[in-house]
Amino acid sequence: MPSDRELLAGWIEEERSQLIDFLQGLVRAKSPNPPGDTREAAQVITQYLGRHDLPFRVIAPQETMPNIVGSFEGGARGRHLVLNGHIDCFPVGEGKGWTQDPWGGAIVGGKLYGRGAADMKTGTTASIMTYRLLHRIKERLKGRLTLTCVSDEETFGPWGARYLMEHHREVHGDCLLNGEPGSPYSIRFGEKGPLWLEFTVKTPGAHGAYTHYSKSATKIALQLAHDLEAVTLIEPEVSDNIRAALKQGESAMETAMGAGAAATVSQVTLNIGTIRGGLKVNMVPGECVFEADIRLPVGVEKKQVLDCVADVLARYPEVTMRETQFSPPSWCDPNGEMVEILQRNVQALKGFTPVPIVSLGGTDARLWRYRGIPAYVYGPFPRGMGSTDEQVEIEEFLHVVRVHVLSAYDYLMRR
Repeated sequence: MPSDRELLAGWIEEERSQLIDFLQGLVRAKSPNPPGDTREAAQVITQYLGRHDLPFRVIAPQETMPNIVGSFEGGARGRHLVLNGHIDCFPVGEGKGWTQDPWGGAIVGGKLYGRGAADMKTGTTASIMTYRLLHRIKERLKGRLTLTCVSDEETFGPWGARYLMEHHREVHGDCLLNGEPGSPYSIRFGEKGPLWLEFTVKTPGAHGAYTHYSKSATKIALQLAHDLEAVTLIEPEVSDNIRAALKQGESAMETAMGAGAAATVSQVTLNIGTIRGGLKVNMVPGECVFEADIRLPVGVEKKQVLDCVADVLARYPEVTMRETQFSPPSWCDPNGEMVEILQRNVQALKGFTPVPIVSLGGTDARLWRYRGIPAYVYGPFPRGMGSTDEQVEIEEFLHVVRVHVLSAYDYLMRR
């Protein structure tokens, strides 16, 4: 008689085409954020859960951004594992530069193309399939499994995961497993924190020939943007286990996020994302506004950055600043139990051991870490994420499903 693990692995192989069809349908369901209307994609998920008689409910504090939450108890007491994935995705605009329809879900050369294929409808599908397949053997599981498919992740989740965490404690759990894109060679145990600041420069302004009448707001903005690089010199302070994990994960970070990522993960970074100033080429601009995206690594506090910015601004009386967004950096134990479970399953399936890393970008997993709940991310490569021809390799997608299913099972079989 096959073991439960053998049953689960066998079902994934038997239902391979069904899994691919579901992902294809989810990618075809448009859910760009902005504007953030995920009702079409949510309907794909709720109809699927309904067809398989799986428990769920819809929580929609914002009508156009529904969240789907399902949960069931195992046959014995145990721990509570939460699965999390988001159903919104980046917009595509007019779709220029794509070789495939961004909403077509076409499969070409063993790859499924479409917006959200990597970020993160593959990972969300892995969560849904984990929930469905483990429900079949729920009497033999220990503890509780909860599925959360959320909206509004691309805009920091005020109507999605953040709302659920603040208003529905039943989604907290004892551990979180998420399938955001990263790399099959890495497990993300932490991430940097974004601090967004808006700077407004105001001067009297003047005719373009009368530069002696007024300072240029755009020139001041350009100089200020240069001087703000001072924040990148702030040194993080981390514990020995985090420092060791960062060192060990350098190669995996480069593989997952590109050359230079390992150094960037541990640095405060500054990006001037937008700048708006001037009315006409022959006028001295009287106003310029620019936005800075500052990313804080693990070991750097918001106060350190703001103190540094304040020192710089002291030299610019024409400038005011306001904070528009902040999420602290987050992390959990890089050697936690779920890390060991994921590593063992990937090693058995693929012959390599994924390495714990900290990521550059943010995920909803941070919301669980803020509450002291270990939260880990294992997903596909971010091919085309936020760009053109976003895609996932079919075999990589199936691998992520296998790892999530077997790892969730392993976690729920331990007391």
